[in-house]
Amino acid sequence: MAAALVRPTNNRMIAGVCAGLARRFGTSPATMRVIFLLSCLLPGPQFLVYLALWVLLPSEERTAGAAAW
Repeated sequence: MAAALVRPTNNRMIAGVCAGLARRFGTSPATMRVIFLLSCLLPGPQFLVYLALWVLLPSEERTAGAAAW
């Protein structure tokens, strides 16, 4: 079973979006950050998608608190 898509509390650099995506897809956070930086060289809304994921993805601490509730 794949890991849930959440922003982890560890391995964060800015918001934890790349760390969460790396955990979900089974890569290292550094690899996901390099992929994101390289994708920013291409035309498209990559930065806006990052901001949207920052807002929409739940933080791991809130998800754990909701599960305990």
